[in-house]
Amino acid sequence: MASAAVSGSASGRADDTRLFKYGLIAPATFVMVLVAVFPLIYLIVVSFQRISLSDDITSFSGLVNYARIFSDARLWDAVLHTLLITVIALPIELVLGMLLGYHFLPDRPFKRLLVALLIIPSVISPMVAGSMWRLMFDDRYGPINQIISWFAGERISILWTINIAWAYPAIIITDVWQWTPFMFIILMAALANVDQELLDAAAIDGASGWRTFLEVTLPAIRPVMMIALLIRGLDLIRLFDSVWQLTRGGPGSATETISIYAYIRGFQEFDTSYIAAVVVVLAILFSVGLVVVLKRMAIAR
Repeated sequence: MASAAVSGSASGRADDTRLFKYGLIAPATFVMVLVAVFPLIYLIVVSFQRISLSDDITSFSGLVNYARIFSDARLWDAVLHTLLITVIALPIELVLGMLLGYHFLPDRPFKRLLVALLIIPSVISPMVAGSMWRLMFDDRYGPINQIISWFAGERISILWTINIAWAYPAIIITDVWQWTPFMFIILMAALANVDQELLDAAAIDGASGWRTFLEVTLPAIRPVMMIALLIRGLDLIRLFDSVWQLTRGGPGSATETISIYAYIRGFQEFDTSYIAAVVVVLAILFSVGLVVVLKRMAIAR
């Protein structure tokens, strides 16, 4: 009887402790649900209506907005533009970040100062970075064309943000300049945590530097590297600020990303319900893609 009473008392205290913990996190959980779930539900509701910023009609329109998506060539061009920037900029940032991580891994003179200077671009607002690089790419006053002209020995006039052939290089250069430090810091930390005994064993076995990297270092840092790639990839998919400051999505709509397209259609052309449908569809597509990537990462690990 005494043991049963003690057991019941302990169970009651455990339940009280559990309820107390739930009570502590309940306000934060409510706020998170309110902030995250309510806008999503409202977005879905709006996507089935005919709302625009210039019209108060809220009648039900069924799947009309969703049907328009499949015939909207400009939207899918924006998706392709976004993916093109992502598949070019992301590997460059990875490689440069890895090289910088290897370079600054050992102790070097002024290492802390140089590392601090290198990470400055990543803490600058993308809007400011885009404005700065737009000035640097300016044909008349920017230093980029002047430097190229000095090396070429003649006047070189490249319309970086106007010519379609140079607009993408300008965007990629800006993004690589700003976000390579992000990859560099993460990869340098991962490289610093590689087991030194494994590296020493590979050196004793006569493995070359490249083979040591492929068979020892890369497997050790792969989880961190994949997370860094995932974070930067998601950030590139919603790219807006720097591209807007550089090209405004132009010339025409040649560099229009998904975010710029949504901004123009939603806040300049006031097609609110259609953009809501676009966001819902793209969110589903990218969520499925993200789940596939996460599963592959889990399998690889």
